[in-house]
Amino acid sequence: MEIGVGLDPTLGLSWEQQRELAREALRLGYTSAWTPAGGTSRDAFQLCAQWALATDGRLGTGISVVPVGFWTAPQLAATAGTVGELNEGRFALGVGTGGAFTERAQAAFGQPAYPPIALMRDYLSTLRPLLAGEKVEYSGRTVTLRGVGLGFRPPAVPVHLGALGPQMLRLAGEAADGACLNWCTPAQIAWSRRRIAEGAARAGRDPAAVSVIEYIRVCVDEDVAAARRAYARATLSYAMARPGADASMGYRAHFTRMGFDGILSALEARRDAGASDDEVADACPDELLSGVGYFGPPAGAGAAFRRLAEGLDVAIVRVVPARPGPETALTAMRACLG
Repeated sequence: MEIGVGLDPTLGLSWEQQRELAREALRLGYTSAWTPAGGTSRDAFQLCAQWALATDGRLGTGISVVPVGFWTAPQLAATAGTVGELNEGRFALGVGTGGAFTERAQAAFGQPAYPPIALMRDYLSTLRPLLAGEKVEYSGRTVTLRGVGLGFRPPAVPVHLGALGPQMLRLAGEAADGACLNWCTPAQIAWSRRRIAEGAARAGRDPAAVSVIEYIRVCVDEDVAAARRAYARATLSYAMARPGADASMGYRAHFTRMGFDGILSALEARRDAGASDDEVADACPDELLSGVGYFGPPAGAGAAFRRLAEGLDVAIVRVVPARPGPETALTAMRACLG
């Protein structure tokens, strides 16, 4: 199993701090650094390029999920291929629907409401051959290309699919180089692998050729109360359904599949009755929080990370800060390899 580190905008890092953390990750023995993309944060491709250049291409880099609806397939392939060149063939592209395909985001950004499986099938079917140097002829529901190719031949860039539910996991097995999971118990990782294998079998592929990758969130701080609250808020920002949203979809459905529906329904009722975000976070049981990540002092982080990483090909230490700044990331990076 390879171990990467995941750094996101909540750490509030400067460009030089990002570069220094990449160099420190390499010194500690991490094989890769990862970041999410989307929204209006700093450009994730630029960040991966900075990490690559700061380590002379020795540290692999990756983007967990790029919401594809903001890109044409050739634009996305060209940008990913460019970073692949800068990182000397050690860059991985994760794609998915992401939060951009909620009704709320569609309204905000003027995105069409494409069926998610059809959308991702079209992008996988065009991104992978484009990155392989092919000219692409393709007519799909959401992407049409007529003899389009890149103007350069990048090194190999694996394309991973962000996947939670059974249909998307099967599609990853059928048509992607890997599956990027999120917020999983070890039992859910095993369940996901079975769905990936089903898709691979449908396409006549070896399931072992499909990498299984996941962010494992950790909030490492000697102030356990502060770590717990920060980590709980991060967890519930995904797990709880927004008021009026369909609880049978997305991350809410994902947490339901793992057995947390009763806990989340009680927390949603508390929120809807007027409880603050901190009050809801403080009321979240450790059963849920410890099932999908870790909060607490450095001494317990390594064992928890190894337990939660069981069954993965690439496990990524995703740093959740109790306080912003590089020291928070360094503490978590050192603790999880202990």
